Amino acid sequence: MAETKYYTQEGLDKLREDLEYLTSVERPAISRQIAEAREKGDLSENAEYDAAKNAQGMLEMKIAKLQEEFSNARIIDESKIDTSKVLILSTVKLKNLKTNTTMTYTLVPESEANLKQGKISITSPIARGLLGKSAGEAVDIEVPAGTVHLEIIDISRS
Repeated sequence: MAETKYYTQEGLDKLREDLEYLTSVERPAISRQIAEAREKGDLSENAEYDAAKNAQGMLEMKIAKLQEEFSNARIIDESKIDTSKVLILSTVKLKNLKTNTTMTYTLVPESEANLKQGKISITSPIARGLLGKSAGEAVDIEVPAGTVHLEIIDISRS
């Protein structure tokens, strides 16, 4: 049984685009490569043919994986997110109590994490330490570099 994964609408659209690209662009390109290699004659000693067949196998595995992921995907209804506590898709403004710096993160499904955009995985140590907490609470979170002392300043929807 495949695992259900949760996505935002944006994340599911990206997954759909990736799948569409692989099936409509990459798959025909590899088929052409196989046909061209086949035209060159003896397949038993044709490295080009072998390489194209291997690439086709890898592509088909990737497509099958994405199709399974897509079929088991569920969209998170962002309109029903409670902003009284930290949940998935919450945007959380934090203050580091040791350095007095503030930062803002949005907690997203693992597949949509992007630190440059301020999106951290729900499975990260910081996100796990924030889940269920409310604005105004101070939390101590164990991270690989030690313990971080944070205060939740604000919680909003992404």
